[in-house]
Amino acid sequence: MAEVTRWSREQVIAAAPDASSVSAAQKLARPGPWSQAGANDLLVWGQCQGSGKNPYQVSVDLAEPAYRCSCPSRKFPCKHALALLLLWADGHVDSAEALADFAQAWADQRVTRAEASARRASGREDGPVDPEAQAKRVASRIAKMDAGIEDLCVWLEDLARTGLAAARSQPYAFWDRAASRLVDAQLPGLADRVRALGSDALSRKDWEDHLVRHVGRLWLLAQSWRGRDDLTDDQQADLRAAVGWTTPTEQVRSGRTRSATWRVLGAHRSDDGPLQQQRTWLCADDGELALLLDTAGPGQALAVPQLAGSLVRAELAFYPGAAPRRALFVDQPTAAGSAGLTGTPIGAPSIRSALARVADEVSFTPWRDRHAMLLPGVAFSRTPGLIVDADGDALPLDGATDLERLLAVSGGRAAAAFGEWEAGAFRVLTVEIADAAGTRRVVPL
Repeated sequence: MAEVTRWSREQVIAAAPDASSVSAAQKLARPGPWSQAGANDLLVWGQCQGSGKNPYQVSVDLAEPAYRCSCPSRKFPCKHALALLLLWADGHVDSAEALADFAQAWADQRVTRAEASARRASGREDGPVDPEAQAKRVASRIAKMDAGIEDLCVWLEDLARTGLAAARSQPYAFWDRAASRLVDAQLPGLADRVRALGSDALSRKDWEDHLVRHVGRLWLLAQSWRGRDDLTDDQQADLRAAVGWTTPTEQVRSGRTRSATWRVLGAHRSDDGPLQQQRTWLCADDGELALLLDTAGPGQALAVPQLAGSLVRAELAFYPGAAPRRALFVDQPTAAGSAGLTGTPIGAPSIRSALARVADEVSFTPWRDRHAMLLPGVAFSRTPGLIVDADGDALPLDGATDLERLLAVSGGRAAAAFGEWEAGAFRVLTVEIADAAGTRRVVPL
């Protein structure tokens, strides 16, 4: 098994849940409080003496990555796990053949859980499916969805007739009632879009352009559903996902799969009300993109993202739809070293060519909200917040991009940037830069 490349301090900091955890971890990132620390190809472990009698037992699985600490913190990773990783990144944790007892016990538990999950995924425990009953359920749902689409079309026509300025003056309940009817019609994806419109209408400065764009997209989705029989299989699959018809995990696992070494390009976390979402982009050597999508509700924690710039060896199962497709891990990924952004097959030589690729995707799936984009050899401008290529073409940076950190990391030098093109702006997720000595490093934002 390939040895895991030692993380940089930037990669450790990028894994932190917040700035306060980083600050607390840096105070503990010294050999004094630590005992029984060690590392092998997959794990880093150690005990950190806190204010109590017994030291905290800390273990980190570098491949997933995953974290375990006996402290009561609800943050993942906690300050102790971050401090241990900072020690390891600085070369203060020695390699060891034998794991500490607590680290071995945790590793065994993870193997047992993974095997149990694989057994559940490979077989059905609820008996055979009645095809006739299943067909009736599907027909009943489609009838409800058809009625909900017709109701949405009438609502959108009324919205256009009275004008978007009048719609903006409506209370949030106006939008919520329309969304609730879509939920009843089993169209939760469209309901989420309507609720977001209600919030955006009242809060965005560019509300006019935003409402026009997204009301138009709702109309396009509704008309596409009406004419779904004329769409390709991939387009129909994307349309079902957009309106909120989920594909069962068992069905995904029984569909197309691929084993490969995947390059982790970047990840982004967002909060949509009570729901948290995490998107992680992977790329194979031949340029096939895969999107891992994780969600967490109230009281739940998102999975720890794969580290940008790392390589993972894994089998992916792909959801139906047009490329780039959503995917999930069939088995536990294993670390396979590291790789930068430079040389990734999806890299576009210029902003103009990258936008041409986006145009091709939009022509096939016009309701897709965001598009992956890799731009080598670009610079960043503080005013008014632009990413600029060698031809002088520029894209606006979106509000979620930390421009100050981006400028500090790049130092004014050309960089490769991976991110998402959404709503007319570019969200930077990862940059690769070269220092004065020519050494390249990947920095997640």
